[in-house]
Amino acid sequence: MLAIALLPVAASSAADIGSLQAKVSAARGEASSIASKLQAAQGELAAAQQEAAAASAREQKLTSLLASGEQRAERLAGEVQRTQRRLAAEKRRLRRARGALASRLVAIYESGSPSTASVILTSSSFDELTTRTEYLEQIQQSDSALASRVEQVRRSVTVALKRVAALKARVDAYNDRLAAARAEISSVRQNAEAAAAQLHSVAAARAASLATLKSQIGGWVSDIQQAKAAAAERISAAEAESTVERWLGGPFSIPSYIVMCESGGNYGALNPSSGAGGAYQILPSTWELYGGRGAPQNAPKAEQDRIAAEIWADSGSSAWVCG
Repeated sequence: MLAIALLPVAASSAADIGSLQAKVSAARGEASSIASKLQAAQGELAAAQQEAAAASAREQKLTSLLASGEQRAERLAGEVQRTQRRLAAEKRRLRRARGALASRLVAIYESGSPSTASVILTSSSFDELTTRTEYLEQIQQSDSALASRVEQVRRSVTVALKRVAALKARVDAYNDRLAAARAEISSVRQNAEAAAAQLHSVAAARAASLATLKSQIGGWVSDIQQAKAAAAERISAAEAESTVERWLGGPFSIPSYIVMCESGGNYGALNPSSGAGGAYQILPSTWELYGGRGAPQNAPKAEQDRIAAEIWADSGSSAWVCG
């Protein structure tokens, strides 16, 4: 995606300076194309970094929720077990109460239930009548209490059954949510790995492009020195580098390969994704911080050079993506 397509310049001691200048000027257009591709790659890189960061944050959140959910599901499972044990105990009580009630009904059927009239008629004295009446009331109260107890236990069993059912439903719901969270964590992790792979690929391609571009400019400097030497002219590396910079649209305030990578040497360039502008692709906030007015890409060359030199003095190549 970021393959360097700069026109090769032959390293020959007899190379003609005019021909070399024409080749470098033509290569400048190729550098602009590379800068555009690198800007697009920077946007992809930023998107991949954001996606990786979002995936990592989402995975951490889901992992925390999963741990909390597993603890909650474990507590609910324990509560279900305890409720089931209480339900079993209530069912045993209900069986005993029903057994006692059944036995009492059988006894009443076999012996008959004494009525108030029979108690009065068979009593020989008032004291005996009072005693028998009290016994009769106690029997009736006992029977009522037994029947009430059976009904109470039956209601307790019904409530316990409903609670067990509700708890089981909650446990099932939690288990479903936990399964979904595990699946989502797996998906998020896969997305993060894919974003990391893309990030690595873009970074590697960008590094290769920068190395080739830097080497190409270095080759031009060497070619100029050799051509001058063939013409019996002496020229220093700094002078040859300055000549290449002029051919590329400079001179620039920072190394030429960075400028070529950032903008292709175009002082009116604008990166629509980041808002950076000018030959040095300075962000508007940085431009304003160093006293720039308006947009960087609209400023004169001298102003862009001045601010870029100040940024370089403060931060060096680290201030530029291509540095």
